[in-house]
Formats: sequence, C-alpha cells, structure tokens
Amino acid sequence: MPDALKTPADIRTHPNVPVIDQSDRTVPVNLRQSGSTPVQMLISTRVRKSPFWHLSVEAGAWRATVYNRMYHPRGYVRPEDGGAMAEYDALVNRVTLWDVAVERQIRVKGPDAEAFVDYVITRDATAIEPKHGKYCILCNEAGGILNDPVLLRLSDDEFWFSLSDSDLMLWLQGVNIGRRFDVEIAEIDVAPLQIQGPLSEELMAALVGDAVRDIPYYGLMEAEIAGCSVVVSQTGFSGEKGYEVYLRDATLNAEALWYAIRGEGAGLGLRVTAPAHHRRIAAGILSWGQDLDAETSPFQVNLAYQVPRKKAGDYIGRAALERQRDIIDKGGYPFHLKLVGMMLGGKPITDYAPDFWLVCDGEGARVGYLTSPWWSPELNSNIALGYVPWALSGIGTDLQVELPERYCDQSGKPVRARVCEVPFRPSAHPSAREQVKAAGRDAAD
Repeated sequence: MPDALKTPADIRTHPNVPVIDQSDRTVPVNLRQSGSTPVQMLISTRVRKSPFWHLSVEAGAWRATVYNRMYHPRGYVRPEDGGAMAEYDALVNRVTLWDVAVERQIRVKGPDAEAFVDYVITRDATAIEPKHGKYCILCNEAGGILNDPVLLRLSDDEFWFSLSDSDLMLWLQGVNIGRRFDVEIAEIDVAPLQIQGPLSEELMAALVGDAVRDIPYYGLMEAEIAGCSVVVSQTGFSGEKGYEVYLRDATLNAEALWYAIRGEGAGLGLRVTAPAHHRRIAAGILSWGQDLDAETSPFQVNLAYQVPRKKAGDYIGRAALERQRDIIDKGGYPFHLKLVGMMLGGKPITDYAPDFWLVCDGEGARVGYLTSPWWSPELNSNIALGYVPWALSGIGTDLQVELPERYCDQSGKPVRARVCEVPFRPSAHPSAREQVKAAGRDAAD
C-alpha cells in the first residue's frame, strides 16, 4: 500500500507492545523493536567530557554513550579484531583499565553528614566505618530507586556518593532545603578509574605498595601515584578482583595518573577497555537505567537485602517499602513484573542490545522483556537479566525470547529460555545478597 493511502494506524509500525503489562509504571519502558540505528554521536560542549576522555580516545576508543550527562567510552577493540569479547578475555585473564569518570562524586560533608546520609539511604549509614564503603540505594517516597551508588566514608564527617547513571546531587540538595542538616552537598573534582581483573592486585601493589593487599573488600586507603593524591577502594563493576582509583584534582592530574597506570601495567598485559557489561551480568550486578530506574522497587530486582527490617532511623521511602514487603510476606505480588536471570538459546550475543527484546511464556504470548543480554563463554550460553510476571519468575520456568534475526537459531522463531539462579557464575567477592543466602538468613534482617 502506498504511504499516501495508509491510515495513521497503519503507519504505527513499532507499537509499544501493549500486551505486556506495564500498568505499575507512569512512563512505560519503550519496548518498540527498532533495531540498530546507524547514527553518529554528536560531540559538543553541551555534554561534559571526563578528564580522561582524550586519553581514552588516544587509547583507541571508537564509540561512546552518554552517562550522567558525560561522554562514556564503550568500545576499544574493533569488531573485526574481536570486539567486546576480546576485551572480556583481557578482563577475566589479565588486567584492564576503565575510564569511569562518569561516576560523578557527590560529597556530603559536615557535622550532620552521618545523620543526613542515614536519612537518604535505605541501609544503616551508622554501621559504615571511616575508610570503608558500601553499595547502597536511595529511594523516593514511593520506594522507587533513584540511584544505586557506591557510598564511600572518608571520615566521620565526610561521605562520597560514587554515582550510577542518574543526577543525584540536585535531589540531595533539595532534600536538605526542608531538613536543614548541617552539611555541605556538592560535586567535587574527583574522577575514578577502575583497574579490574585477576592481575589487578599485582598492578596496584606495584603502584602504591603492598599495603593495598591488606585492604578488605569495600575498604579504602589513601595513597599517592605519580605525585597525585588518590583514594583506592577494593570495588568494581565486574565480579572479578578489582580496584577503583579516585583521583583528586582530576582536571589537573589526569594525564599523570593515566600514564603511570598504563606504564606499570604494560608488563602485566594491561588493556584499556570499556566497562565489562558482559561480566557484570554474569555476576548479577545491576545497571541503573537498564535493569532498574526511579519507578523500580528494590523488591522487584533482588535488592531486598538493601531494605533492612530493623533500621533504627527513618529514611525516605520507608513507609512505601514496608507496605510492599508486607504484601510479599503475606504471599502476594505487589508488582506485575519481577527481574530474573535467564539462560537462553540462539547464536552468541556479543554486543550491546539496542532494544529491550521481548520475552514470551511457554505458549508464545508476550509477557516481558530482556534488559541485559550477553554471551557467557564459561557457560557456553547466552545469559540475560529481564522482567517477567511474578507467576513466571520461579527457577526452572520455561520461557521463550524473540531475538533479532542475526541471533536466531531459526528465522522468525523465538529461542528457548529458562529462569535460573543469579549470579550465573561465581564472583571474586560474593555480594551481600549471596552471603546472607549462603548463611540461610533473611536478606533484610
């Protein structure tokens, strides 16, 4: 039919899949299957470049995304040379360097810093000792997750929020307009790099000395590299052994730190790579904006352990979260969809998915969508995180996934999938959720 003869309804070739129940949300996730889009990213002064941006380009970065309103390198090895899976090999077998300055650092400092932080996070901030950190979440009054940063406690009266992909500073400042805690809340000129992989400890010891071998998981230490003041934490976004190096006065010192790390790492086979989404999926690590957002409850995404039953003080979102927990405790489903892990068939998914690919039940009816799919070489299978109805979220449930043609076993037919345990493979440091599960305790106690 010529376009001139089509009705408006005919022209809507990419509907937002209304059969998938997103009635819990005010703004539904865009489930239109538009596929890869051949566009070039515009680099302009409207979006900030990190202090390491030019160094990442020098190291071969050929594509990028935008994260926290900053350009973020997301590929160094070209597809014809192995692409993202060649970067994966460097991570799991040697050591890698990532530009993650997009993790903006928001400092809360002052006499009331602990009380303020305790009010805005769901976990107990009073239990975090100086020179330690914790993964945490901040929720709005409806219990939606606004951000899931790593929270670093530098001292009794100073905390840094190392942000995931949402602008939290203005929200924190807005909260304090009404509360009037005696704190200063501001972004600081600190930019992190991540050093990840099984040889990361050897590299860090060469850079800052053997004392780094003694800091615990989520521990912090002050150090100096190439004359630059840094804070080192044993943390990361990979599931492998790794560290983050937070550079003070980053706009002045970026080159000195970058070249010092690359120079010392050359003998260990260091490779500059993008953040390892293929590995973090296997570890069950979530990505804000992809697996969760401000309309997502922690109870939907396996973060119940972030919502303690016995926290002494009040915090934003507590009433809503307790109502949701009460429904779950009574055997109910407070939401239509729940995030689960899946193993699925098809050809290896070796790059980022441009769409939220659709999940079907055993009969072929569309019921959910994938958020984070990738290929796992160790499991010899595609793995994914995705949303399905609560009634279909049990381990072992058989599902189907509508993959693009390039990944299909048979043209036009969905591939088989099955709900499975998360994480998909062991991590160097089990998460708090894994630890309490292994101990047989309630994750929220």
